[in-house]
Amino acid sequence: MKEKIEETLNKIRPALQADGGDVEFIDEKDGIVKVKLKGACGGCPMASMTLKNGIEKILKERIPEVKEVVSV
Repeated sequence: MKEKIEETLNKIRPALQADGGDVEFIDEKDGIVKVKLKGACGGCPMASMTLKNGIEKILKERIPEVKEVVSV
């Protein structure tokens, strides 16, 4: 599953990088995906919305085993 997560994040990454940010995959356990928002995304007031409404939504759509995405 970690490979699928990385592949999906690689498809999301250009949109984040266009705004000066990025996302780093940290770990996955029991369907909980841990990521780190970097660059402009790390301190952005909209980071939680990006995480839940963007990254988590897309990962859940493409990988049904994903239950939640959390920032670490």
